[in-house]
Order: sequence, then C-alpha cells, then structure tokens
Amino acid sequence: MAIISTLLKKGIRLRESLEQEYSRPMELQRRELKKLLIQGTRTAIGERYDFASILRRFPQHDDEYYDRYKAQVPIYDYDKIYEEWWFELLEGKKNVTWPGKVKYFALSSGTSGATSKYIPITKEMVKAIRRTGVRQILTLSKYDLPNSLFTKGILMLGGSTDLDFNGTYFSGDLSGITAGKLPIWFQRFYKPGKKISKNRNWGDKLDQIVEKAPNWDIGIIVGVPAWLQILIEKIIAQYQVETIHDIWPNLQIFVHGGVSFEPYKKGFEKLLGKPLTYIETYLASEGFLAFQALPGRKSMRLVLNNGIFYEFVPFNEENFDEDGLLRPTAQTFKIDQVQEGIDYALLISTCAGAWRYLIGDTVRFVSKEESEIIITGRTKHFLSLCGEHLSVDNMNRAVEMTASELDIRVKEFTVLGQPHGSLFAHHWYIGTDDQVDQQKLTSLLDRFLKELNDDYAVERNHALREVIVKILPSETFYEWMRLQGKEGGQNKFPRVLKGEKSEAWQQFIHEKGDKL
Repeated sequence: MAIISTLLKKGIRLRESLEQEYSRPMELQRRELKKLLIQGTRTAIGERYDFASILRRFPQHDDEYYDRYKAQVPIYDYDKIYEEWWFELLEGKKNVTWPGKVKYFALSSGTSGATSKYIPITKEMVKAIRRTGVRQILTLSKYDLPNSLFTKGILMLGGSTDLDFNGTYFSGDLSGITAGKLPIWFQRFYKPGKKISKNRNWGDKLDQIVEKAPNWDIGIIVGVPAWLQILIEKIIAQYQVETIHDIWPNLQIFVHGGVSFEPYKKGFEKLLGKPLTYIETYLASEGFLAFQALPGRKSMRLVLNNGIFYEFVPFNEENFDEDGLLRPTAQTFKIDQVQEGIDYALLISTCAGAWRYLIGDTVRFVSKEESEIIITGRTKHFLSLCGEHLSVDNMNRAVEMTASELDIRVKEFTVLGQPHGSLFAHHWYIGTDDQVDQQKLTSLLDRFLKELNDDYAVERNHALREVIVKILPSETFYEWMRLQGKEGGQNKFPRVLKGEKSEAWQQFIHEKGDKL
C-alpha cells in the first residue's frame, strides 16, 4: 500500500483524525474558533471587532464566547467582505483579515454572481487542505480495496498550475494552486504531471491527457463529473475501445465533488467495464470542509479541527428573502445546536481570513452525532416564484429519476423561473445526446418533482401554471461555458439561472436558433 505506507514513513500522524473520531464536535469547534481568534487578534479586522475581548469569554464550559462572537462580528457575504477588507489584500497590504500578506487567490467558478470571485488562500489554508487530503487518503484503508491499488496513479483533472501573476499576487483555480504545491512524495503518483498541468488551454490539455492515457496505470480519478466524463469519452473514442477499463484496467475509485453526481451517474457508468467506488468531497475555494469518511454512505463528515469554524443558518423564509439574501435578523447556531433533517446555510470562519462568511451552500445533517452532512443546494440556486420552494436537491433527484425512467443520459441541465401571463412558469433546458420524446420527458419530470416536493405539487395547481422543457445537445452547455471563460477545472454549469445570466443564456440560445 505505497501511498499509505509512504504517509506513515513521512511521519504523518493520525492524531488529528483520531481526535475527531473520539472528541465531542462542539469541543473541537470551540478550540478551533479560539485558535482562529488568537491568530486574528492583531489584524485590522480583529482590532475593529475586538477579538481580544471575545477570547476573554472562553471559560471551559460556557457558551458566552459564541454569544459574544455573534454580537461583535457581523455576517459577511463575498461582496461585503471584499468591499470592506479583501480588496486591500489584492493591493498587497498585510495583516488585514489574517496575519501577513496573501500571495495566492483562488478564482471561484462564479456560478452565483456575474464574475469570478477572488478568494484568499493563505499558507495556513494550503496546509489545512493538504492535511484534510491526507486524512481522506487514510480513510481508504476502511474500504475493501486491494493493496495493489495504492501503487497506481492518481489522475487529478483540475485547473492550470501556470497561475496569473500581476506583480503582487498569483491567481487561478484552487485546484491549480494546490496541484502546484503537491509534496514531493506524492508526485510519483500524480497524473497528468507537471508539464500537462501547466497548460492553460483546456482543449489542448484534454488532448494531451488522451495521448498519454495508455502509458499510465490509473487507479483513482479525481475531478468534477462533467469534465471527467468528457475526458473518458475522448479516450474511448480515440482508441476505439468499449470502456475506459480497456485502457485503465485497475481504475477503481472516482473522487468527485462540486456538484451532485447522481444526475451524471447513469451516463458515466456506461463508460465503465466494471463498477467504481464513488467517494464524495466538499472542497470549496474557501476550504476543504468535508469528505466521505466511510464506505456505503452518501453523506460526508465535516472536518471540525482543521482551520474552519462553522455556523448554521436555517434556510427558511424567516432568515432568507426570495432572492436568497440573508435577512438582518437571521438566526445562527453552532454545531451542538443543529437538528437533523433541516437545511442550513453555512457560515465559516477560516485560517484564510474569512470571518462569519456566508459560503452560499446549504447542507443537511443526516447524523448530528457524527457530524455527517449532505449538500442540498445553494442559497441563490433555488426556485420559489410563488411558494414552490424547489431546491437543487429536488432538481437533481427529479432529473436522475426521469433519466432512469427513459433510459437516457442527461449530462447537464438548468432551469429558469419566468412570468407566464399573470402567473408563472419553469423553463427547463435539458442536455442529452440521446433520442427522447420531449413531451414524455416533460410529463415525467413534472410528476417526479410533485412527488419530491409537496409545495411544488400545490403550486402546480395554482400559480405555477406551466413547465416548459427544451432538449439541447450537451455541447451547447459546454460552448456556453467556453464563452463565459468557465471551461474545465472546478467550473460547473449553474442549475438555476437568474438575472443577467438568465438573460444572457436565453439570448445565446436564441442566436443559435436553427443550429440546435
């Protein structure tokens, strides 16, 4: 087991993993917030909000520290923290929201806003991401896998490691930043290797990987489902084989994240010669928040003792308005106050200088005791034009069920909410290259959404009068991504389009016209 044995030989200890296994979640989080506040005390934000006084409220068994933290430090979204603090980091200023100068910024995929966001990546955050990555590798020992797998290559399909540099800071995909800082011991397993990873042209990079594919013995693939599926289809077509296992017979694990895998699963598995083990991760531009810790589960375990303090906001109308914006009176809870089965928006404070930061994702606890969550959507990627409260989780599941019923592969989809006379409609765009009866697909999708969401079922008899579906070739979605400068890496097609993006997408589809 070369990877795991190498970790142990290099002195990687299991202390942090064991600590989380056998400690109370709130105790771990209490310590983590204390560490973060100590680090942030002498920063500009720490001085403004008097972190030192919050630290004085850290008795051994008391919640006063959290009450004081909530009272003194406001909640930030990206726009607010950028306008008040992070713009100074881009100018090269030190000790703004974290000690020292920030040299690296991850460009987020920008699915919520119109442009990419610049997320600071500190040295401490790079180390934290690496430590969580090591923990995930070590959990593979809990799976029923042959020892030989751990001598095979790991293909990580991410952004370019050739980062932009403007004289003050480097910027690029988080995957490109972290791949450029891989430890030496890991490089013997890592594919596609340094040279190909530097390529900024996504199409060229895929072609180079296709060319090298037969020379590699890949056991694990890592990346966003849509882009890995495209790569595997290219490899199969190039070498005229039946499945990817004809090229990589030892491929056994797919580590995925960024979007729900379920809508992609049916189409993806048609590219395989034998089943894979699927492992989900929650690695955002803001940090490595969670990963699937045990086989046979569809949930992920929050990482509670590695540079991130979590808060949870119930995702309901009391705390969020109809546009997904947080209300000033929103309630927040720490991890010992959450309940299972409720959707929460995440606030995080991190070792990259994010403080009470609304990351934009919603999660649901399936096990409070084990801190196990599933991702249910985005605070702004939902539809509630008239009270239907349709979540991304509902959408993913309904598309998966529809694809299964029709035996088709749906590679991408998005939905828009629109006026329909005096009432409302949902306009779906479904990306598939299979022949399908559009009317039947529409009927099934609508039926499954009604089964999954009672509010949707009610509104379909009242204000939500129409469901419109347009079938598009998968390539249409990827062409749009290219035009938006969002091809490859960690970029995902947004499941819900609103505002300017909705208008731009509709204009794009209109201009394509007869070509579709």
